[in-house]
Amino acid sequence: MIAAHDLYENDFARFWLTDGILFFEYKPNTIIDLKVAQCVVADRIHFQNERSYPVLCDIRGVIATEKAGRDHLAQSGSILTHAVGLLVHEKVLLTISTFYVEISKPSVPTQIFTKEEDALVYLKRFI
Repeated sequence: MIAAHDLYENDFARFWLTDGILFFEYKPNTIIDLKVAQCVVADRIHFQNERSYPVLCDIRGVIATEKAGRDHLAQSGSILTHAVGLLVHEKVLLTISTFYVEISKPSVPTQIFTKEEDALVYLKRFI
């Protein structure tokens, strides 16, 4: 695990702050099960040091999810977030993301994007 003031990285993701937005990027070939979800949520909350941010969550590295992991992200994954923009690029991830947003129902405003620029426009409303 690597920790720095402006970047944090664990086995599954890396995250950093830029212009009031928390950028969260899953590493390639990540499978989100309950263990992974718990780890990334705990590390993100610790990194944020009790401050809430809009989050750009790049899930392009995710290859699969399990229900327990999705449920944990929908419930605890929204702690200390104003809103979430999910960045996807493949049809499979778009399907997974849509399923997550519509079925798991995250507790903060959450939208799906294929372009980072569009996600940032959305998230800047929540700074």
